[in-house]
Parts: sequence; C-alpha cells; structure tokens
Amino acid sequence: MSFLSATLDRVKPSPTIAMSTKAAELKAAGRDIISLSAGEPDFDTPQNIKDAAVAAIAAGKTKYTAPDGIPELKQAICDKFQRDNGLTYTPSQISVGTGGKQILYNALMATLNEGDEVVIPAPYWVSYPDMVLLAGGTPVIAEASIQTGFKLTPDQLEAAITDKTKWLIFNSPSNPTGAGYTWDELKALTDVLMRHPHVWIMSDDMYEHLVFDDFEFCSPAQVEPRLYDRTLTVNGVSKAYSMTGWRIGYAGGPAPLIGAMRKVQSQSTSNPCSISQWAAVEALNGPQDYLEDNKALFQRRRDLVVGMLNEASGVRCPTPDGAFYVYPSIAECIGKTSAKGTKITDDEAFATALLEETGIAVVFGAAFGLSPNFRISYATSDEALTDACTRIQTFCAGLT
Repeated sequence: MSFLSATLDRVKPSPTIAMSTKAAELKAAGRDIISLSAGEPDFDTPQNIKDAAVAAIAAGKTKYTAPDGIPELKQAICDKFQRDNGLTYTPSQISVGTGGKQILYNALMATLNEGDEVVIPAPYWVSYPDMVLLAGGTPVIAEASIQTGFKLTPDQLEAAITDKTKWLIFNSPSNPTGAGYTWDELKALTDVLMRHPHVWIMSDDMYEHLVFDDFEFCSPAQVEPRLYDRTLTVNGVSKAYSMTGWRIGYAGGPAPLIGAMRKVQSQSTSNPCSISQWAAVEALNGPQDYLEDNKALFQRRRDLVVGMLNEASGVRCPTPDGAFYVYPSIAECIGKTSAKGTKITDDEAFATALLEETGIAVVFGAAFGLSPNFRISYATSDEALTDACTRIQTFCAGLT
C-alpha cells in the first residue's frame, strides 16, 4: 500500500511552475535564458502600498486575524465591488484568502461531492481542473477554439451542462489567451445559466483592470443580476497592483457559501498574512491612477509581441483583449523538424526545443487544455520581448 494519498494520482504539478523552474535551472547553469512563462507583472509594488505594510509592522499589526480577513479589508473589498462592478456585498459576504487560488480551492472544497461536475472552458488556467479533482469533483472541459476567439459559445455551454453540474468556472479576460467576453457575449451565456438553476458560477475576474483598446470589462452577476445569489465573484490584488508575492485574493458571494469557505480556511491556513492584508487595504482604497498607466504599458507590449509573432513562419497569433498573455497557434509547425534535429510532434515538443535551442521559455498549450499552441507572458521589458520574439522567428524559420 502506498504511503501517499491516492488523491494525488488524480492531479499533476503546475506546468507553468515546472517550465519556470527549468528555465531558472538553465539560467543558473550559465545559459542565456529569457523566461516568458511566469504570469506576474515585472514592475514593483507601488510605494504607497509598501509604505502601508511598513506602517502596519511598526504599529504591531502582526498577530492573528479573523480566519478570512480583517474588517477593514472586507469593507474595502465591498467598496471596490460597488465602485467597479456595481455589485453590493456586505462584509459577511466577503472572503479573503492567501491568493485567488486559495479562494477558488476553498469554494470547491466546500461544495463538491463525488460525482459533481464542474464545467471549465478550455483553454483554461492550469490549476482549475486539478483543484476540481483534488476536491473530489469531475472537470467537464468545454473547448473554445481559435475560430470563436477562444470564447465559449452558448451552445457549447448548453451541451456541457448535465444534471450533475454544480459550477461553471468563468474567466475573463482569460489566462492563457487574454480573450475577454463583451457584455452581449456574456449575457448570452448567462441566459443559458438562467435555464439551469442548479448551476453556480465561479467568476475569476483577476485580470479585470488589464483590458485594452475599447474593451469594457463586465462580470456575470453584473450582467445578469438574477444570478447574484449563485455567483462567487473572485478577484485579488496580485495582477493589477503588482502584488503577486503578497498573496491576497478575495471573493464576494452568498453568505452561506462564504461561511462554508471560512470553515475550510480555518482548518487549513487560517488567516492570510496580517501585513499583506493591510497593504491590500491601501491598494484598494488608495490612488488608482497608475492602473491606466499600467494598461498602456501592457497594451504596447501586446502589440509588439502580436506583431512579431505573426511574422514568424507557421505561427498565428490572435490579438487578445486583456491580461498579459498571447496564445498563438503553431498548427503549421507540427510535424516539422528543428534546425538542431528535434521532431516537433506536438506543442510540448515545440516548447522544449525552443527552450533548449534558443533559451526562450514558454508554456505549451496542452497544459491549458487546447493544442497546438503555446502561451507567452509579455509581462517583461520591451527589450526582452523583442529579443525573445526574434529568437522565436529564427527558430520557426529553421523548421523543415
């Protein structure tokens, strides 16, 4: 009998972390590596937020807090939901966790039983299916292709729902594609959900503030208020405020669900870091003007990367609506051989050869549930992106 839990046989380690780790190892060995695999902004946490954390330390705010957040942060989150999304929550409807990932995991652990199904549009963030599996549920993958802009259609959602469906996990703008749903596109999906009152919606809005051109962000409970009582709206400070390492995520939802999530968290990690919570209060309540500056920076980088990748032989790169990822197709590269003799059998072979032969780390599409593609995070400097895309162009030109 194995000492390890059989539950672990159902899941795999994060492919994005695995690729970042491999790139770091090669860099430590002296290789010239540019890693485009990690999903975090490359600039520092704003100074006012860091100052708030220092002030909290100086004030001795270093003790345990309530398991799912201090009152000041819960109120700041309520204010944010009202200000940005037109959603009204009370502090009893707010959960604060150690990153958005814990919020999602708590909700799944608190609600899933064996046999319960969770609809997950693909391409998906790598952790969604594995968290469902860890919680004892069954992921049901609904594939959204490049032909639909990587967005799920109402017919696809309808076909994926059964009497066993408990949740739809919804993410816009998307990791890994950057695809965002317009109000009308989301309304078409919520119309489907209104016909299935047993299905709840877990809306991952982590990239809300990173949208480009004239795209306007919207969230399911905002678009269809009748879904408010069965929607968990998830967000965090990691991406918009460059606070990935501070580990603060949060959600608003029905009080009974929030209470169940609190119970899970009280027996796992208890409260998120007290200092990070006070920093998050300042992030949400403090100046927001730099969010527009960040958007402009990322939009410029997006345009740079999309333009250069579409000049690479065999690569087709759609223009995303938001986040800081592109998800190009490499269908025309499959079956070819690299300049150094590697057979490109699939997108994992492409990503591996690209790293080993050119020093560029990306994440292969199979990790996100849709192939043949790869994901690039363009949350790095223009110089690094230009260098990386030039190497990708050279690599693709050498495929025969």
